[in-house]
Amino acid sequence: MKKHLIMALVPFLALGCGDDLKDENGDGIADGVREPDSVTTVSPSTPKGTVSGQVLSTDLKALSDATVELTIGSSAEALTATTDAKGNFKFANVPAGSDVLLTFTKSGFATLRATANIPSSAGNVPINNANVSFGPVTLTRLDGTLRFVLVTPTGRPAAGVKATLEASPAGVVVLNNNDATTTVVSTVVVESTSDDQGVVTFTGIPTAMELARFTGSQYKLWVSAVDANNDGVPESLGAAPTYAASTILSQGTTQIINLPFSRDNGATFEIDASNVASIRNVTSHSSDPLRNMVKPGEPIYVYFNQPVQPGSLLARLTDEYGKEFLSATATLGNGGFSATITPANGVVQEGKEYNLKISAVSAETGTVLTKTGFFFGGEQGTPRPLSIVDVRFQDGAGPNVLNRGEVVYVTFSSAVRADAFGVQTFMNIDINNSAVGVPLGDVVGEEGNANGFVLYPAEPVRPIPTKTPGESAVFDLTQSGYTTRFFFVYDGIKDIQDLSRFPLRIAFAKLPQQGIYNTYANIWAQPIITDVSSTTPITVIPAPVAAP
Repeated sequence: MKKHLIMALVPFLALGCGDDLKDENGDGIADGVREPDSVTTVSPSTPKGTVSGQVLSTDLKALSDATVELTIGSSAEALTATTDAKGNFKFANVPAGSDVLLTFTKSGFATLRATANIPSSAGNVPINNANVSFGPVTLTRLDGTLRFVLVTPTGRPAAGVKATLEASPAGVVVLNNNDATTTVVSTVVVESTSDDQGVVTFTGIPTAMELARFTGSQYKLWVSAVDANNDGVPESLGAAPTYAASTILSQGTTQIINLPFSRDNGATFEIDASNVASIRNVTSHSSDPLRNMVKPGEPIYVYFNQPVQPGSLLARLTDEYGKEFLSATATLGNGGFSATITPANGVVQEGKEYNLKISAVSAETGTVLTKTGFFFGGEQGTPRPLSIVDVRFQDGAGPNVLNRGEVVYVTFSSAVRADAFGVQTFMNIDINNSAVGVPLGDVVGEEGNANGFVLYPAEPVRPIPTKTPGESAVFDLTQSGYTTRFFFVYDGIKDIQDLSRFPLRIAFAKLPQQGIYNTYANIWAQPIITDVSSTTPITVIPAPVAAP
């Protein structure tokens, strides 16, 4: 490319060579000269730039003798400069187009890092000595101390707890890079561990006064989890509070941190989960037998929403009648958040109903929790057939004789819905002293009659009385809506004296004929539609005697 920039030099060349040299065609070359026949300008092969700036303290005083390191691209070697008395620094001959990293350090002050790009071109002619300005760069002094008093959820010093403090911004730099102005900030991060009094001290940080000079300045604290008893389950999961620098200025450099419990201690002390739903803090489906079924030999598991005080857990177990306690052990685990209740071997049996009472004290709030519930022995996927295991009556008028109007109790092998009604009972006994040769079935309740004695549920709320007044259950029982015990009233004219054989049939198969469908169901949610019979002897329950 020919440039007019050279034309001013040609006359001097002509004067130096004599008056005969002329340039009549104005092409910048003397007439008659063949070489060179053109002039070309050449761009610098490696254009250079500069990086400069000024380093100040937060009170805008120059920081002399601050070290500035400049790393170009991925270079392993860094250039080093030192600020002068006015805090200024400069790096020359930095290749244009380079990405550079600057690190500012000074003993007793925060370290700051920032990046920039050196401009590579402007127009057709590359820029030489293009400059990137860092500044002003402001660094905070690290002569501050901040203390936090860590208190466990139970009000004791949280000793030996690790914590981390972040102070920001600990430094600020304003970049003026090719007319694009950005701000870079720095932070200071320090770690410490609380002493025996729960005091964690952080040194080598910016003072609140230093930090408050920056917009949005803050201290952010991270406190690790607290496991005071070293059982592997933290009493508190820690905390992460943030304090504005202005808050520390107004409230002082010692702050008290009340660490929260690992669970929400604002909630009511409750049972969160259990394989016995009736003791949980829920209402939906909590009485469903399938949600309250415990396999024989399997423990009862209980999970609390707050840790339980050691030694405060009490678990009691009874049968359906609540007459006496059954053998069981209860242990706490998971830092008091769970309990395992293990009935003794053979206590829990298939199909039977049991009552459960749990009492515990919250280690967080001291609240006493008492829950009563029920469960059934069995496996959810293994229903058992229904049978009669016991027939007995409460003796009244005649000793060891079943008289008219006395109540006969029938106990099934597994619990049945207690809101069911309508099933009839038939006895294969002449209950009205019929004449010889008259077949059974001529009165209600005899086999062969269209109608039998109606069977009613008798879900226990207390033991069968043996004295007056009757015994109370060992604790108030929670009704499950299912029971193994039903009854009917014997309404035969004849007194039954031979109790060694008591044949009866409960006509579940007859229910559809009566327009009753799916009323009776077992604890496995299966409808009972098959007759159940028994020839077992009837047991006499002595009439209650007056208490002395």
